[in-house]
Amino acid sequence: MAAFARTSPISLHPDHPNHQTPQTHKPKALSFSHNLHTHHLSFKKTQELSLSVINTSSSSSSITTHNPNSDICELCLVGNLEKALKHLESMQELQIFVDEDAFVALLRLCEWKRAYDEGTIVYSYVSNSTSRLSVRLGNALLSMFVRFGDLGNAWYVFGKMEERDVFSWNVLVGGYAKAGFFDEALDLYHRMLWVGIKPDVYTFPCVLRTCGGVPDLVRGREVHVHVLRFGFESDVDVVNALITMYVKCGDVQSARLVFDRMPRRDRISWNAMISGYFENGECLEGLRLFFSMRELSVNPDLMTMTSVISACELLGDERLGGQVHGYVIRTEFGAEVSVYNSLIQMYSSVGHWDEAEKVFSRMEHKDVVSWTAMISAYENNMLPAKALETYKLMELEGVLPDEITLSSVLSACACLGRLDMGVKLHELANRAGHISYVLVANTLIDMYSKCKCIDKALDVFHSIPEKNVISWTSIILGLRINNRSFEALIFFRQMKLSLKPNSVTLISVLSACARIGALMCGKEIHAHALRTGVGLDGFLPNALLNMYVRCGRMRPAWNQFNMRKQDVAAWNILLTGYAERGQGAHAVELFQRMVGSNVNPDDITFISLLCACSRSGMVTEGLEYFHSMQHKYCITPNQKHYACVVDLLGRAGKLEDAHEFILKMPIEPDPAIWGALLNACRILHQVELGELAARHIFEKDTTSVGYYILLCNLYADSGKWDEVAKVRKTMRQRGLIVDPGCSWVEIKGKVHAFLSGDNFHPQIMEIKAVLEGFYEKMKAAGFNGPEKSSMDEVEASKAEIFCGHSERLAIAYALINTAPGMPIWVTKNLFMCQSCHNTVKFITKVVRREISVRDTQQFHHFKDGLCSCGDVGYWGKSDI
Repeated sequence: MAAFARTSPISLHPDHPNHQTPQTHKPKALSFSHNLHTHHLSFKKTQELSLSVINTSSSSSSITTHNPNSDICELCLVGNLEKALKHLESMQELQIFVDEDAFVALLRLCEWKRAYDEGTIVYSYVSNSTSRLSVRLGNALLSMFVRFGDLGNAWYVFGKMEERDVFSWNVLVGGYAKAGFFDEALDLYHRMLWVGIKPDVYTFPCVLRTCGGVPDLVRGREVHVHVLRFGFESDVDVVNALITMYVKCGDVQSARLVFDRMPRRDRISWNAMISGYFENGECLEGLRLFFSMRELSVNPDLMTMTSVISACELLGDERLGGQVHGYVIRTEFGAEVSVYNSLIQMYSSVGHWDEAEKVFSRMEHKDVVSWTAMISAYENNMLPAKALETYKLMELEGVLPDEITLSSVLSACACLGRLDMGVKLHELANRAGHISYVLVANTLIDMYSKCKCIDKALDVFHSIPEKNVISWTSIILGLRINNRSFEALIFFRQMKLSLKPNSVTLISVLSACARIGALMCGKEIHAHALRTGVGLDGFLPNALLNMYVRCGRMRPAWNQFNMRKQDVAAWNILLTGYAERGQGAHAVELFQRMVGSNVNPDDITFISLLCACSRSGMVTEGLEYFHSMQHKYCITPNQKHYACVVDLLGRAGKLEDAHEFILKMPIEPDPAIWGALLNACRILHQVELGELAARHIFEKDTTSVGYYILLCNLYADSGKWDEVAKVRKTMRQRGLIVDPGCSWVEIKGKVHAFLSGDNFHPQIMEIKAVLEGFYEKMKAAGFNGPEKSSMDEVEASKAEIFCGHSERLAIAYALINTAPGMPIWVTKNLFMCQSCHNTVKFITKVVRREISVRDTQQFHHFKDGLCSCGDVGYWGKSDI
């Protein structure tokens, strides 16, 4: 039952019924499932009454073969609705009186056959023949319309009835409750008491389930008093409903008191109490009660066993789960598909996918839930390839996937980058109608985002009629990982207009803020997190710390770091910050503090530490830390650590040592390791060794643009322009595109983006005028202006491609729109070239401002004509 109540548009005043024409009233917003649950006792009674008409050979009135009404009853008896309706039509044409028995028999047969259209035809004949309805005929109409989910006509019938008995009220109360109109259902129940109708054993289960569905503990306790007042405290079905109500309202203690006082219990009683403990997170109590149940020789049923297995899953108790598995095999539950499905899920959740695989392989009959559980087990345990293989086997078996299957397989496609299969699954979801499930749409957004098809992800996002928090979070994260962080912030602001973001959303947005240096937006999110109480949840504190570090604000970063217990991830973020600034000494000092605080370093710690040593020229210290990883801290070096050592040696000019280190590695080097050597060769103009490194790279990776750019730079810095042209041609043939240069600057809390060659900004004329002024001053001071650089035409073109100069536009805009003396912080997506580096140094000397530019690799902090990188950290630098 839903956890919220809907509001009915129908007035609950029997004296003023809804006077809609019955023939035209169809189920619209008020319609609900035609399949009423068999545990709904008031409907149970209706069904029994319906079947009694079909199975009995006589009625209260004497039926003879000469009576046309008798013919209708006999046709209904054998279930021939079509002929019975033809008889009814003939009788109406001949103006033969149709008695109540015939109408009741027809209505119950229509209900039994789920024949809505035929039922409304019979209702029209009833309405034409009488203005007031008897209890018997009215109940038959009520029961039929409620079964069809047509609450409008049901309410109209209820208003026309001369009298109403407890069955009439039960049916209508149950209909409103089933449709989710909980408040209206409870109001009807109280109106029933007000008019003096005494509830029966069918009333209370329905009303109590309604209280649990809201949930409304106060009204539930009130109904409990009514149960005692009317003497139904010994009825098992009513007391079972009481237990369920208390459980749904979160009052497990009251539910247990009711359970313990029961003079007689059935298995439903035990199941309600056991599952109630599990639903409220008290798994151990639920298991204790299960063992008590077995001690009293009460045999569990299917519901009991699936609940117990789910409890083992929640507790993560694989040992107990194995014992329950053994019990299942020894009992009749060994053939139940649903029990095996629960076992697969349980083993998957505790990380034993191999045990889940054994259970799956032993199943004689597998349904879609079985296949989905196994696919999810592989996907949840980081085995996406196995998940896709299992799905293909499922297709061969002819089992159609449901929305949960598709979601799991799409997640596996996202992990593997299998765009081709993801597109096919998208088409299948469209054909099968599963695309309407927001779960499937959200997973498609994630899949397209991770496969670098963000525009497709946006199409799916915009097609979702009712987006939830996960929909917005998925697209925000998708934009971030596709380097469209500026748009991610725009989507976040749109989301806040209608939905409250959760901690995952905030982490995704903070990552976008960190990427483009949106400090004020990050601070707003920090304040929001503190106001809403999620400031200490999960990964959010470290996301905030990372945002401050990436935005270059180390003081607030240290404040955030000191406000909570520091885990290894927090220390790693600070270490990475110092590495990006080339502050190796600070990184080493921080590492010593970390170890002194009894925090064990992990593999990421040493990556940051080695990078810091590499960018600070601390070769001896870096090699010492690399060797201490395994011997002192028992951390086996991976590919990234080896790449850091190659970079460490290469930047120090020890190319032969770096090459020899690669050849002696105990693992096969990946493209990143050879890429580190290629970068070192670029710096030292070692073309031959650089070409060797490039050959090794392109044997395994032909799609990463960065390696082609490095090779272009190697040739360009060595004057081999023909080779540059060949590499550029290869890139074009393979469809590889260098991202256009883009820089971001935050002014008064708003982020402004500038693309290379941007001529559409509202202040572009002012920006260009400011820059031209600086170029003229550079020329007058004896510096070569950017447009009159010593670089030849090809070199200038190369700088445009690999740098873009977009940071100049951002800096000029900030100078125009901020107060004199205010520092300027710019973030860009490419490397900073030598020309831009010299230009910004000159600007800081003229305007007496500090300017920080974070490019794709490190921070450049300019002040009084000097840069913190010591003029060695920009792109195009050809010496050490």
